[in-house]
Amino acid sequence: MTINQLSVFLENTTGTLVQVLKLLKQANIQLISTTIAETAEYGILRIICAEPLRACAELKKAGVAVALSDVFALQLDNRPGCAADVVEQFSQAGIGITYIYTFLLRGNGILIFRTDNTELARQTIVEGHLPYISEHDLAAWA
Repeated sequence: MTINQLSVFLENTTGTLVQVLKLLKQANIQLISTTIAETAEYGILRIICAEPLRACAELKKAGVAVALSDVFALQLDNRPGCAADVVEQFSQAGIGITYIYTFLLRGNGILIFRTDNTELARQTIVEGHLPYISEHDLAAWA
């Protein structure tokens, strides 16, 4: 029900992002989604890709500070307000969202999020019949 996400810790200087992206390019790793949260000194590059375990190993081999984490991936209808409806279900269940990002993939809305209560989130997904996505599904669509 969860997928692997890479979190890459980057110094906030020119060239560090391109270095990571080039390493993944050289390893022929297909990126599906990326987002960066930054401060003045550093950033966290979050990556959803077709082969997260191999990507993590390649980055570590190159000395890049990277970690794998489990996040939820839900498929949304591609219509306005769908993300709000889904997030409302988690809010009503008392689940806090640590971070969230969305993107479109082959006409499908994809919502990626991390929560403060993984087990309750799983229960909410099952009970709400929310369509979750596996890593295999994402890789096949990429």
